[in-house]
Amino acid sequence: MVEFCKDCGAIIMGVKGEEVPCPSCGASQTAKSEMKFSEKVAKVQEKEIVNTDEQEEINPITEAECPECNSPKAYYWTKQTRSGDEPETQFFKCIKCAHQWRDYR
Repeated sequence: MVEFCKDCGAIIMGVKGEEVPCPSCGASQTAKSEMKFSEKVAKVQEKEIVNTDEQEEINPITEAECPECNSPKAYYWTKQTRSGDEPETQFFKCIKCAHQWRDYR
């Protein structure tokens, strides 16, 4: 059973038979009943976290010489890093030593 403050109408929560102060106005009254709350918690399905350092490279391979080890091939991808009227920036990652570099074109 829900109880309300006789002075201001706020909800009163307390132990049955004890003097309870109103949280809004401070008026005191004896609780006639006890309020109980329950909450159902739904189990959330866990998601697998993938460590990208150990993940196999999925980018395409192109002919690009690595400035570190001179390997002739590298993974590549593009990204718009400047304003929309400028060309995309090309990024490279050496398939041999994993060195990364970019080409602004």
